[in-house]
Amino acid sequence: MPGISPNIISHRLSVNLAVLPVRQKRRAYDPERYEAMRAEVDRLSSIRFIREVDYPTWLANVVMVRKPRKGWRMCVDYTNLNRACPKDSFPLPCIDQLVDATAGHALLSFMDAYSCYNQIFMHPEDQAHTSFITDHGLDCYKVMPFGLKNAGAIYQRLVNHLFAPLIGNTMEVYVDDMLVKSRTADKHIPNLSAMFAILKQYKMRLNPTKCGFGVASEKFLGFMISQRGIEANPEKIQAILNMTVPKMTAECDTAFNELKEYTGRAPLLSTPEHGDILVIYLSVSASAVSSVLIRSKDNAEHPVHYVSKALQDAEVRYPDIEKLVFALVVSARRLQPYFQAHTIHVLTNQLLRQVLQKPETSGRLVKWAIELGEFDIHYKPRPAIRGQAVADFLSEFTEPQASAATQLITEPNLSPSQDQTPSKSTLDLTQPLWTLFVDSSSNAQGCGAGLVLVSPDKVALEYALRFKFQASNNEAEYEALLAGLRLAKEMDAKQIQIFSDSQLVVYQVNQDFTAKDASMTAYLQHARHLLTTFHAHSIKQVPRPENSHADALARLASALEQGIGRHIHIEFLDQPSTQAPLICTIDHSPTWIDPILQFLQNQTLPANPA
Repeated sequence: MPGISPNIISHRLSVNLAVLPVRQKRRAYDPERYEAMRAEVDRLSSIRFIREVDYPTWLANVVMVRKPRKGWRMCVDYTNLNRACPKDSFPLPCIDQLVDATAGHALLSFMDAYSCYNQIFMHPEDQAHTSFITDHGLDCYKVMPFGLKNAGAIYQRLVNHLFAPLIGNTMEVYVDDMLVKSRTADKHIPNLSAMFAILKQYKMRLNPTKCGFGVASEKFLGFMISQRGIEANPEKIQAILNMTVPKMTAECDTAFNELKEYTGRAPLLSTPEHGDILVIYLSVSASAVSSVLIRSKDNAEHPVHYVSKALQDAEVRYPDIEKLVFALVVSARRLQPYFQAHTIHVLTNQLLRQVLQKPETSGRLVKWAIELGEFDIHYKPRPAIRGQAVADFLSEFTEPQASAATQLITEPNLSPSQDQTPSKSTLDLTQPLWTLFVDSSSNAQGCGAGLVLVSPDKVALEYALRFKFQASNNEAEYEALLAGLRLAKEMDAKQIQIFSDSQLVVYQVNQDFTAKDASMTAYLQHARHLLTTFHAHSIKQVPRPENSHADALARLASALEQGIGRHIHIEFLDQPSTQAPLICTIDHSPTWIDPILQFLQNQTLPANPA
């Protein structure tokens, strides 16, 4: 029986002795499966892959799986045995790196090992643990069978040891998939000779029906590899094109057909070379973040890799600028080998560099800034898009859904989503209308408030407040409202519509809730007093995502004490707005200095010269 010498490698199970052995009960099969089972057992016995065993401690059933074309494949259910074995943490190669290292070569040869796992012997002490039951009897494997927990790691360890001088230079190996590559055709035969010399030395066998020698393009690890670059698997594309159209509306049918058409013309992926400067474009939508990594060659842009991630739970509620940073972080994690080996230029019109260099507004930004700090990343303005693949990528994603304040500024006819909260005053739409968005932030770092006042001609005034006193969340919300009303009054606003995400403040002002404690009562009375100075007003509750602009200002004010004034006006409140100033009566009695003051002010001499 040929195979790898046990002196080179053998498979030990390292079964946990604290786990009780499991002997599975024999399963019943139909006559067709029994016949295929007996034929496979006879074949394995004839080539001395298995042997009979008596009194095994571990026993597993076989599972017959129909092959795609014809016949049956016999597998062994080692579920119980695998649970008792520790995991071998030997790493498998990164598929993306193997594919990148293979693309761009003139000639390729693909080899597949024959019964790869079966070429490694089981350790004699562990052979009985691989026992399985059939109607033929009890047998165990003398070689490493398929289905064991660490079989892939053991085989990868073997090929890494055997082909160590060639891997990364003229050869790439992923478990039993082996590839010999050559930059030029004249070097391919010597490269193959070096590989076959190692196979002959260690008696490793190949499956000739699955080998291809001296080809220019072939499928490797699910990708079409050629000298041109990396292409999508044509079989998968054809499977999508042949999909039956689901029964939907006409619009859905059109979209489905467009998706199939776009998939059929998937772009050719390029492989970066040493020293290349890579460019990344970021895109953000309401429910996903995406990016495309680009390399420039011959004054043209070629895509290297696409990345996308659907936003989950709290990620959907990130501010737009944080979503953009999150897209960069996701790309750096997915494409870490590229970020480590190349200089990355981030093309964006957003202030990502300033946000990451001064990330006090969010703890997430601090963590992300540290994570991105290990890479050589430069931020540059986005120029005109040259590559068609990049243009297609950007056009497929919508812009992030703007907050209500931003929508009012950019789209005059668009208003925030209607809330069920009733309006207590009727607004005259023929008169100039001011819009106020307020929010607050109260945390361990401090308390602050933010507001956005939008004029009738859609000019936005940003305002932030920093409290020098401790305030509860509800008190901070009221302070934001009062500050906004004071600002609107100073701007001579006659009617105003107010949006806040605080249910308590909105419903108390609208007299749907009552203020029970003294603090809320004082704030409510103060707010109603300021509202009487306007001809008309309305106040409504909006969801927090639609109030993200004011929310960002509030969190900014609560996190910083100085340095904001260069960009956003910030006011410091020494005491609550409801706290009345102390007025003390001054009791003035004559003193010796009064005559002197009278003379200096009025040139009046005292009546008594003495």
